[in-house]
Amino acid sequence: MREARLWEGLSDTRVQCKLCAHECVILEGGAGICRVRENREGVLVSLVYERLIAQHVDPIEKKPLFHVYPGTRAYSVATAGCNFRCAWCQNYDISQMPRHLSASRDQGRSLGTRVNAEQVVRAAQRTGCCSIAYTYTEPTVFFETTYDIAVPARAAGLANVYVTNGYMSAAALTEIAPVLDAANVDLKAFRDSTYRTYTGARLQPVLDTLKLMKHLGVWVEVTTLLIPDLNDDAQELTEAARFIVEELGAETPWHLSRFHPTYQMTDRPPTPESTVTRVLEIGKAAGLRYVYGGNSRQAQSTRCHACGEMLVQRMGYTILGNRVTPDATCPACNTPVAGIGMAAR
Repeated sequence: MREARLWEGLSDTRVQCKLCAHECVILEGGAGICRVRENREGVLVSLVYERLIAQHVDPIEKKPLFHVYPGTRAYSVATAGCNFRCAWCQNYDISQMPRHLSASRDQGRSLGTRVNAEQVVRAAQRTGCCSIAYTYTEPTVFFETTYDIAVPARAAGLANVYVTNGYMSAAALTEIAPVLDAANVDLKAFRDSTYRTYTGARLQPVLDTLKLMKHLGVWVEVTTLLIPDLNDDAQELTEAARFIVEELGAETPWHLSRFHPTYQMTDRPPTPESTVTRVLEIGKAAGLRYVYGGNSRQAQSTRCHACGEMLVQRMGYTILGNRVTPDATCPACNTPVAGIGMAAR
């Protein structure tokens, strides 16, 4: 436990968290929506500082990040907690864990294992990782841990990447951006009503984060989980694709993932492959250069948007071949390939 970043005291013992767009006002002894930031006698503290609930080595493609050092590994870490309540969360056992603990201040051990920044950086180097990914749950809620790892990681030559719901405050993003190389942001829907009903959040702060990331020079990839009869309407997805093109740039990768019933949403079937096919075409028609299918047999490889040449051939998370030149261009037509470290390694 340590004092949190980005908060202010109010006129009494209440505090207001400034870390994410919820801007929770927290009574003494209470916690924010994430359940891992608590008011202790007028001081906001993080209950999960350096308490990792997960540490794994993953392909960077699993994040998914297809335009960040293809074929490399990411040392992936998480703490418990999340500031969303997604009914379809695939990692609900750790993201929602703090909600099920009867008394968080007595359950420190349940909230993760103590691991400091130096240990994480050494583990990433020892396992041959190219980056550290803050993932599985929402990195915003363990911001202090991500920042304290990201600074020495950058100094050691490692990249830092967020896998995030994009609900962080502008202050938080501005603080982490100098050491944040890339982010995959979940654009869960393009309707505010869907966000309010199924996540307990709002759409606009996510759109604001995406635009600010682009402005601050963070490489952005977007993921949308296609859920039958919830966010798979053609008009809605066309609007989402146009937003990405107009506000983030045509070079921004859009990952379209298939839904599988889980957690509190088992009342609908998995996403048909035909839906992925349809939305891939929507993305291309809007002008996006790189559109991918997730949890799907479709569109996993990267082709040159100018001539169609195969650049990075993938099967699942495995790279079968990479023909991007050392100066990050297509070998057939010399068109630049957008991303970070795209050249064959």
